[in-house]
Amino acid sequence: MTEVSYINPLSNEGRTIIRSYGDLNQIFSEDETLIDICTHTPNQKISDESFIPKSYYDLAFKRVQWAIEKKNNRNFTQSEFEFLTNSDLYTQDVVTFHILCQAIAIQFNVGSPETRLFVESQGTLIIERLSKIPPMTRAEIIDEVLNEVKIDGAISWKSLKEIIASKKLKLTDLLIDDGDIILQQDDFIERFSGEFHDRNPERMYNILIGDKVKEQILSRLIMQKTEEYIKRIKEMSARVEIHPAILKISEELKKFIPDEISKYNQYYAGSGGIYGSVKGGKLNPDAFPPCIQETVKGVSSGGRNDAIVLLLTSFASYARLYPRIFASDESVKVSDMDPDLKITENEILPLIFDAADKCSPPLFDDQPQEKINIISKLGFGMHERLDINHEGETKWYTPMSCEKIKIHLPNLCHPDKSCKGINNPLSCYGRRKYQLDNAPKDES
Repeated sequence: MTEVSYINPLSNEGRTIIRSYGDLNQIFSEDETLIDICTHTPNQKISDESFIPKSYYDLAFKRVQWAIEKKNNRNFTQSEFEFLTNSDLYTQDVVTFHILCQAIAIQFNVGSPETRLFVESQGTLIIERLSKIPPMTRAEIIDEVLNEVKIDGAISWKSLKEIIASKKLKLTDLLIDDGDIILQQDDFIERFSGEFHDRNPERMYNILIGDKVKEQILSRLIMQKTEEYIKRIKEMSARVEIHPAILKISEELKKFIPDEISKYNQYYAGSGGIYGSVKGGKLNPDAFPPCIQETVKGVSSGGRNDAIVLLLTSFASYARLYPRIFASDESVKVSDMDPDLKITENEILPLIFDAADKCSPPLFDDQPQEKINIISKLGFGMHERLDINHEGETKWYTPMSCEKIKIHLPNLCHPDKSCKGINNPLSCYGRRKYQLDNAPKDES
């Protein structure tokens, strides 16, 4: 039988599992039951023992690794993570879910890419797990979970604004009565049975309300509950002492996530390329001038907009794609250097959005329109996403000069010796990167 907590780890059943778990220090110990369940999961790849988590600690990091690979790895292999869809693992899954929520809450902002990665992966995992449950059991478990996640006995269409905006679900897919979404058969028959005189209400329910819609809504609601849970933990963490085991995992996630993403997202891969030849190359954060180093750490409310939209967007895009702009008379577009826009999407925008999330408060939380402004400054018009068909509607802005930074962003301008004789952060980056690339290698 599939347990409710396997789909909704925040359920009453899930909370009971957490309360009865015991000492958190045991998450680092080898667990024979966990190993046995994972090893005997149908279709699980076991040719390499590294595929099998040995402890709850291993399971937590395997889950994060799965989320990263699922999203980024074109050669993703489901059989290496098949145990995550084994319903026998529900107890272990609930514990690791709560551990990760706590570790993420104390290490990252609620709107950070790391938190979004985890929340979105929870929604994806729910859909995958439901797909493996037999139809009759699946219908029962969906109704049971929906009953628990309802607010005041109902689900308002307003709670699904985000998923409707994402176009994963259409408003026209929903049956709405007095602002409430009708999903369950009993509710449907109670409200509408008198409306059908020549048709069977049960049959009409099956026609009007499909299982896929219910699954999408269920997934979205649990994602929303997960984000709210992480937010509550973050607020509480300032008042309560955090368990050392959670602190350890939290610190390791800080390094583990970018290390894993770096295998697929080239910005996180660090240095590379030969900037000294004035050709574009992978960004090297170690060569960033002081003003850019401060910006990527996050900027306080006073200078957020200019720092991210005007300074960082132009700097990162030209430093990566066309560093010789000031030595050239050419008029260029982003697509001249990045024809399929993959570098812009996979390296430049992640850097900019990450810095925006680290601002205080996160830039897009209260000013989501700034994402459009960033796209505009790259030359793609006033749109929410990069689209080659919009290129040229606006111009690709060149980096701010040091003089302008001193005037408009004085809190970011802390010159060091590498800034001497430089009048633009892009030029400073070029010199620093060239020096790093050509520094004698330590052979010790």
